[in-house]
Formats: sequence, C-alpha cells, structure tokens
Amino acid sequence: MYLQKHLVIILTILVSTLSCSSYDNHNQHREPTRALLAKNRPKPHRVNVDHYGAMANGGDDSKAFMEAWMNACNSSDISEFVVPRNKVYHLKPITFSGPCKSNVRVKVYGTIKASSHLSDYEEDRRHWIIFEDLENLVVDGGGTINGNGRIWWIRSCKVDETQPCLGAPTALTFNNCTNLNVNHIRIKNPQQMHLTFQNSVNVRASDLKIIAPAKSPNTDGIHISGSQNVRVFNSVVRTGDDCVSIVSGSTNIVIKEIKCGPGHGISIGSLGKNNSDDKVSNILVDNAIISNTTNGVRIKSWQGGSGYARNIKFQNIMMHNVTNPILIDQNYCDQKEACQEQYSAVQIQNVVYRNISGTTNSKLAINFDCSKTFPCQSISLDNIALNRVGAEENMKASCSNVKLNTIGTVTPRC
Repeated sequence: MYLQKHLVIILTILVSTLSCSSYDNHNQHREPTRALLAKNRPKPHRVNVDHYGAMANGGDDSKAFMEAWMNACNSSDISEFVVPRNKVYHLKPITFSGPCKSNVRVKVYGTIKASSHLSDYEEDRRHWIIFEDLENLVVDGGGTINGNGRIWWIRSCKVDETQPCLGAPTALTFNNCTNLNVNHIRIKNPQQMHLTFQNSVNVRASDLKIIAPAKSPNTDGIHISGSQNVRVFNSVVRTGDDCVSIVSGSTNIVIKEIKCGPGHGISIGSLGKNNSDDKVSNILVDNAIISNTTNGVRIKSWQGGSGYARNIKFQNIMMHNVTNPILIDQNYCDQKEACQEQYSAVQIQNVVYRNISGTTNSKLAINFDCSKTFPCQSISLDNIALNRVGAEENMKASCSNVKLNTIGTVTPRC
C-alpha cells in the first residue's frame, strides 16, 4: 500500500512535468510561427505607372495610368498601383473600373494634376477621376490630388453672372464601391467638389486634407450620396462650400473629429429639389471644430419634396465665428427667382443637438425655419452655449413650426 501511494505521486509529478514542458514548447514556437507566416506571405504585385510610360513632364500621362491599372486589376495576386513621389503627373478625365481579379491598393506618393484643357472634358463635364465597381479597394500614400480648379472657377456663374451655369467636374469620385478605405490623401483646388462617395457601402475615410480657397464656388469637401455605413474621421476640410454634405439615400453615416472651415459648414441636404423623394437617416456628427463658416450644422430642404431626414445627432461641437451655428431650413431656395410656396415637404424628425458651444457673428444663433404643413418633429437642444463675437446685445433664436425639447442650459432659447 505504501509503495502504491508513492508510485501514484511519482507518476503525477511526471505527467505534470511533461504537460508544462509541452506548454512551454508550444509558447516558444507560437511567435516564430507567426513571424514565419508573415515572412512567407506573398508580396503584392507592384505596378509602377512609370514602367508603363508615365513621364511626369507636363504631358498627358492618362494612357500610361490606364495601362498600369489594367495590369493591376487583371492580376491574380494582390496588387499595388504606385504613383511615385516627387513627381507631378497630368491626367485627362479617367475611370479606373472593376471588378478586379484580386484586391488593389492605390499608393499615391506623388501628385496627380488635372488637365488644364477644357476640351478634354467634353465627353464628361462632371467627373475627373473615378473609381467604380470595386471591392476592398485601398487608396492612400500621402500624395496629392490637384484638380487645377482655378480655370473652372473663373467661368462659374457664381463668380461671373454672364457665364452659363454648367457645373464642373468632381475631382475624385468613388462609385459603387464596397469595403473601401481612403486614407492619408490630400485633395486640393478641385474643379467643383473635392471627393464624392456615391452608391457605396462600408466606407472608411481618415486623415484627409481637403483644401480650396474660401471663395472657390461649389467646392464641397466630402459629398456622400446614396451610400451606407460610411465613417469619416480625423480630417481637415477647408473649402468654398460645404465641408461635408450628405444627400439622399445615405444612412448610417458617422462624421467624427473633423476640422471644418472656411466654407459653408456641415450640411444634410439639400433634399427634395424638383419634388424629389429623398431619404436620409442615422447620421452622427461628433467631435467637430467649425471655424469661420457661413453655417455650422445645417439641414436644408426644398419645398415640394417628400421623404425624410431623421435620427440625426450633432454633438460635442465647438464653433468659432460661425454665422448660422444651428440651422434647419425647410424653405431652402438657391435660385435668383423666388420659390413658390408648396404644400409637401421632406419630414425632419428626431434631431439632437448636444454639447454645442462657441461663438457666432450674427444675432440669430439658432434658426429652425420649418414647414407649416410638415413641421419639424422631436427636435432636442441639450447643453447649448453660443455667444456673440464682439457685441453686447443678446442673441436670438427663431423657432418656427417646430416641436422642440430643451434640456439643461440652452443659450439662446426660443
């Protein structure tokens, strides 16, 4: 009995020792195995535009870019489409289409500049660079997209009333893309809008610098149309129009950590133009700094439309010298002649303004100009502190046709 007891103890110790040894060996081999897998991971197929004839000498590099794209897109391996640094490439309007055989990463290290010949845009006056019908596309690299927009701005009817109102190209458009990442890119001086996400799903955009002069016409920074699950954060937007504009068909949109200004602020809309049925929902604007803009956070719709803008939050926003800090305008009318009064309107409901503070340069800091027939529903003001720059007289709030709820300190009050 004594011998059996000691034999059991010895066997237990041996089993325990072997188990610990096995565990230690497993841990010792785990990290080298991971490193080995990373080392053995296939390198991406690199496609350098220079190798396809891009010269970056002031001439047209469009053909070389397209041939390089076709090579990258048709590769069975993951590809990197490379635009080298310290060079300026000139492109005519160009479309990089999918679907591709494998994932493509576009590495813009240098500068891509738009053609200065207006005749190059005769076939498509509304777009310059388009990426469309692509999955898992990544665009980054720290380079610059230069729309060469000054030649368009001087011909805008908003600058020169003798000119026809024809519109101009968007510098960079992503259309019908899924699982898209656009990071660490500079877009400057677009012909009209800087960057558009259109009919796309699962978009992540960050570390963008979007810059145009304050007087450049219609140069919206980031325009989101018909897209779902879009997140834009940690970016600087200085433009001549809306820093961010969100229009019909867009839902589940997050705009976070944005520095906006100059420009026209952050806008939802316009909606309902030409009696259209427009729908926007589940929008969050959080942690923004808005400076020297015409508007702060704005929802705008034309009379005569239908649909809705609902479930919207503007929160944790600092404003500096903003003319219209908080604005809902259901009577928007961006035309010379007066707009006729109409019965129908886009319904605006469930909108929260929370923790918004800063300064305005006007008497009217809060303006809810809502429809008589479709009043704004469930609008909440929570902890609002706005002050007027360099003036002693009290500010005002105008609240027409709105069902309003105020929480905590709200200055000014309706």
